[in-house]
Amino acid sequence: MNPIKVLIVDDSALVRKVMAEILATDKTIEVIGQARDPVYALQFIEKQKPDVITLDIEMPRMDGVTFLKKLMAENPIPVVICSSLAEQGAETTLEAMKAGAIEIITKPKVGVKGFLQKSVDEVLHAVKAAAKSRVRKRKAVSLKVQKKNTADVILGKNARAMTQTTEKVIAIGASTGGTQALRNVLARIPAMAPGIVIVQHMPEKFTTSFAQSLNDICELDVLEAKNGDRIQPGRALIAPGGKHMLLKRSGAMYHVDIIDGPLVSRHRPSVDVLLRSVARYAGRNAVGCLMTGMGDDGAQGLLEMKQAGALTYAQDEATSVVFGMPQEAWKKGAALKLLPLDDIADVLIEACSRQNDIRGKKR
Repeated sequence: MNPIKVLIVDDSALVRKVMAEILATDKTIEVIGQARDPVYALQFIEKQKPDVITLDIEMPRMDGVTFLKKLMAENPIPVVICSSLAEQGAETTLEAMKAGAIEIITKPKVGVKGFLQKSVDEVLHAVKAAAKSRVRKRKAVSLKVQKKNTADVILGKNARAMTQTTEKVIAIGASTGGTQALRNVLARIPAMAPGIVIVQHMPEKFTTSFAQSLNDICELDVLEAKNGDRIQPGRALIAPGGKHMLLKRSGAMYHVDIIDGPLVSRHRPSVDVLLRSVARYAGRNAVGCLMTGMGDDGAQGLLEMKQAGALTYAQDEATSVVFGMPQEAWKKGAALKLLPLDDIADVLIEACSRQNDIRGKKR
């Protein structure tokens, strides 16, 4: 009897290693490959088709559910979800099952190695059950091309810039590859840095867990933003999936508005909506950065920030997973400098101090 051929797809090298060790304990199972994200997995499958795939959900370049839908539409293979996002009854879990997942294993957000080592029987059973299942090709999701709205549909055209204030704010936008890039940047930012607002292109239900995972590794308090949340030192607010986030000002303080609305640059949340609101309500009190991502969302917003007196930057090509959004910003002249990923945190903090120096010289 031929062994069950398994491909492990997880962005954590530790999880891939432990999972491979667990599967190797059963002689009826053979691990034929490991992939750190779904893009590599798709490339692997073109060369060698596994019998079963173990799949994380929260990964760079393409989330696990999107990969699952693509796989089931083009090349159906039984999939076992193994993810901290796959909690019983959670929307993500239901979506994964609907997309064609055969088994679900919920791993904790911390202590994953110990959990997997104690869950050998559960993991082996799930893989064997998946191997016996019959999967069918599912219809590909129809992607209707939407009108490409600008941020004016959210902001309006007559919003006024704010009056003078000393409060600083850092605004960051990212898309493809941004989940890992943001981990790198935020983990390097000190606890009492100026308040940070972030748009990372993600679907609904994912940003809560994403914010929590960042909070676990950062000195900052990292939160999924709620309507009316204050922007304050030591806090980073991430726009919730499926909602736009705008910066507003009340008196001397900044806060965020979380609103529905049409897609902007085919996204919701949109980086342009956030950055253009920052330009209008924070002006030269802001520092902005556009990071890795496909398309051009955020390029116009970063340009308007620069025109309002903000210091603006973009991630360089060498360290971007996709040099789309940063490149479009650079072409527009929206960024003062292209930065390697490892330098972004230090430059943003330094830029906030420079804004103080610039303002002092102008008085």
